[in-house]
Amino acid sequence: MLYKGVFGTLRLLLGLALLGSVLWQVSDRLSVGLFRPFEYFAFFSIDSSILAGVVLTISGLVLLQGKDESGRLHTWRLIATVSMIVVGVVYHLLLGDSAVDPRDIGYDWPRPPNLVIHTYAPIIIVIDYLLSIKGYKPAWKKAWWVVLYPLAWLGFSVVRGLSDGWWPYWFINPTGEIGVGGMISYVLAIAAAFIGLSFIVLGLRLAAIKVLSSS
Repeated sequence: MLYKGVFGTLRLLLGLALLGSVLWQVSDRLSVGLFRPFEYFAFFSIDSSILAGVVLTISGLVLLQGKDESGRLHTWRLIATVSMIVVGVVYHLLLGDSAVDPRDIGYDWPRPPNLVIHTYAPIIIVIDYLLSIKGYKPAWKKAWWVVLYPLAWLGFSVVRGLSDGWWPYWFINPTGEIGVGGMISYVLAIAAAFIGLSFIVLGLRLAAIKVLSSS
């Protein structure tokens, strides 16, 4: 019960922190008249934060009720974990100092929710995934499921971008300088990166299970 209580509480708090961070950003933009919902909810970091927030909240409540995490819920937690790793890495390596949208000049994002989404949550969700070794033991084939979420996001983003001409990221714009061929290349690279990262994360978890269970 101690195990489930600790990890259940951790997941519940992290899930609520992610969902609360999104709500904080939305309410702050609403207060200054700069909330553009069809653009805000098109960003991968926001969608992934909502996904991870919901999955972690549900998983946390399951553990706090003394129940075991199902295989399906674990797969969703793997998807959320890999997605949040990508959010954190891409933001800090590529997007942290990106140019501000001209419509947002003079507006400062509230810092706490931005830190939760792009820094703290990606770190904590990885720690939770690798150390919570009890309960369901995933099979290697579960790693392939991770790619479905980013591909679904990419498909939706391309369709909405073609309909209104706005793109959350330049590398998924088939009408831009990179063209259709460039977009397809990036999509394939993204899919390969997610699959590779998924196998690495799952492999580390299985290794952690083996090492910590024998100690």
